Formats: sequence, structure tokens, C-alpha cells
Amino acid sequence: MTAFDPYAALALPPETKVDRRVPKTLLIEKGASAAGDRRRIDEGIEQLRWLATLKPSTVGIAAYEDAEREYLEIAVLKLNLRARTGGDRLVHLVHRAIPYPVVLIVWRGGMPAISLAHKRRSLGESGATVVDGEVITTRINVDVSEGSAAAFRASLALTDQPRDSLHALYQGWIESVQAFQAAEVTGAFSRPACRAEAESRAAALNELRTLDARIAKVRAAASKERQVACRAEMNLELARLRDRHHAMRDVVRSPKP
Repeated sequence: MTAFDPYAALALPPETKVDRRVPKTLLIEKGASAAGDRRRIDEGIEQLRWLATLKPSTVGIAAYEDAEREYLEIAVLKLNLRARTGGDRLVHLVHRAIPYPVVLIVWRGGMPAISLAHKRRSLGESGATVVDGEVITTRINVDVSEGSAAAFRASLALTDQPRDSLHALYQGWIESVQAFQAAEVTGAFSRPACRAEAESRAAALNELRTLDARIAKVRAAASKERQVACRAEMNLELARLRDRHHAMRDVVRSPKP
């Protein structure tokens, strides 16, 4: 499944449509102080478009403000990356450059992905915002059951998300993405019953990614180790890591508040 129309998938009202190109120079000015990042933007981005802006006046959902953050609007952007570009850093730079929470649709090599990241007020610069926590990204056509993929796509519709505030709406999209990531483990798409379950699942998914990297590293080292005692110790560590991995998979399947 590669056809993906963000307006239709998110069920965005016509009033939200912007459809305006974002110049790379603006992205560099706002999000890239390092020379390497400026080069990544110039060489890796084919095009960035501002597709839509969700405000109380266009979606009928209240703004949100507390001591840490102010969600007056949500931006929907589309990022086209060149095929051989490493996209993770560029995705982060886009989130960092835009002062609002962003629903970022990423295209690379004909494959769509969706990326989200909460924002909060900067502690060091008045009036500025920073990315708050993890940038959460998933391909929209990952290899899961068609039922799970269809349920995930349906959950992205604005009408299927919380409407208490723009912050609640954005958190709902994040939880849909995390539920789809969990479906790669469980085989079934299921949104959490409450925020505590969502946080438990998110923590388990993060630990699984860390464990996967550690297991791969230890396994590679063990395959090259010639000393029997050292290899035995590595195998014991692998067993411990796999036990923990199994436990975290159980948490993903049945997150507890």
C-alpha cells in the first residue's frame, strides 16, 4: 500500500487546507545551526510542503495551554526525501524548525511514513519551542496483517480522535502510531484504554528497540570471540537480554497502567 492522500487519510476539513511550499532556506534558518545539518537539508530534501493548519476555528477543537506548552494550532506537512537520504535526522530537523506540533507525512522511495513529536516552551529562549521527548515515526505500510493496517489507517481520521483539545487530538495521533508499532509485535492493532496504558506500551516499545540493538551487538561479538570463557559469558548475557526482550513483548501485548 503506497497510495496515501493525507487530506483524505486524516479526514481534514477543506477549511484547513494551506498547500504551500516551505523554502529550504526557512528550514535552514529555523532548524539547522550546524553546517552538517544545513548540508543534509540542501542535499536530502526534495520538497517540503505545508499541507494544512488545524485551528479551533477550522476544526472546532479548543486550543490548549498549561505551564509547559501552548497548542494553538497543529501543522500538517509533507516531506519528500531523496531516495538515498538518511531521513531520521531530517525528520527531527523539520519538527524542530516548525514552532507548532507537526503531523509530518514523509515520503522516501515511494514509501509513506508518519511522524509526530510533542512540543513545549523553550526554557532558554523566550517565545521559542523545542521538541519534547521522542520523535515517533512509523511507515504506513509496514508488514503487519491487513486488518491491523486498515484499522490503523482508519484511526488516523480526525473524526476518530479525541476532541477535548488540540493537545488531546495530537496525543491521540501519537497513540495510534504507537499502537501500530505495537501491532508489529502483537499482530493486532489495539489502541490503549487510557493514558497510563499508552505510557506503559511506549516505554516497552522503546526498551525493545534498545534490546534489539544490544542483542545484535553481543551476538556479532560472540561470533568473533575465540576465547571459550569470554564466549560463554557473552552467551549468558544474550540469554538475559532475550529473557528481558520476551518480558517487554508481554508488556506490549498487555500494557498495565
